[in-house]
Amino acid sequence: LKPAAHALFKKLKDEELELLVQAVESRGAWESGCVWAPRGEPRGPKPALPPQVLLCRLYRWPDLRQPHELKPLCYCAGGQGGCGDVAALCCNPHHFSRLAVPETPPPPYSKASCSLSWLGEPQPPGTQLLEFSYNGGDRRDTSLSRSTVKDGYWCKLAYWEHRTRVGRLYAVHEASVNIFGELPRGSGFCLGQLPAAHRSRAVRRARGKIGRGLLLSREAGGVWAYNRSEHPIFVSSPTLGPLGARELTVLKVLPGYSAKVFDYERVEGVGGWRLPGEGPCDPHSVRISFAKGWGPCYSRQFITSCPCWLEVLLNRPR
Repeated sequence: LKPAAHALFKKLKDEELELLVQAVESRGAWESGCVWAPRGEPRGPKPALPPQVLLCRLYRWPDLRQPHELKPLCYCAGGQGGCGDVAALCCNPHHFSRLAVPETPPPPYSKASCSLSWLGEPQPPGTQLLEFSYNGGDRRDTSLSRSTVKDGYWCKLAYWEHRTRVGRLYAVHEASVNIFGELPRGSGFCLGQLPAAHRSRAVRRARGKIGRGLLLSREAGGVWAYNRSEHPIFVSSPTLGPLGARELTVLKVLPGYSAKVFDYERVEGVGGWRLPGEGPCDPHSVRISFAKGWGPCYSRQFITSCPCWLEVLLNRPR
């Protein structure tokens, strides 16, 4: 890759090289700008690698092969149609993620052992979610009503430690939000600032693995999660499984990977759903566990047994 990389670097302007150095040295912890590279013309019998594939192979994933394995992150202008110049594209390796897909054969964590019990009637807009014990907050903020849409929130975030919710619900106004334990620089929902008494050793260990956490973004047709941490995250939602599936699907998302964790079209017509051993759950919700999975092949059968997890409560589209 060295000759191809050197040839690309010669085409970049000084300010583009500075942005690239910042992105690579921070390993994406700082949201640097786009690094614009000219589109190369295919020459010879073997076409050159696209710039974004070249730099992603060089700095992040040596086994990367094709551009379709990558997804531009929501803050990349190149992924939103470029900078107005069709001859240039973004090649910042930390403006891309790899697409997470279920492994084959299905791994132990892919399906829960118990089937979901689908409720016959749709739940009203203000359906109360399953409540355990709380550290702070009050019972009124556990529901999402139509008024939430008017207030400009597209989702609210609830952070849990086992069966205890810590802190109040965090409302998200922007199209994307960072959820993290610690970041050198940035803004969003900082879980490290949420205090709680009597944390177990397992919770403290799991909290130490959250690190840069994840980027949650609302994009066309659904919600995406990008794993920014150095440990896997585990995700479940009503739209992750195959159409018509009556079992809970849990997807493992490795560091640097993205997954579409919720599809607004696929959830249409789905009423309430009931999680085995836990009770009713709003179908417009996503559950994400940090570092620890759950399912039939784990000691943790339910997400409420996971030390640190996040509940994403989505507004119903109007």
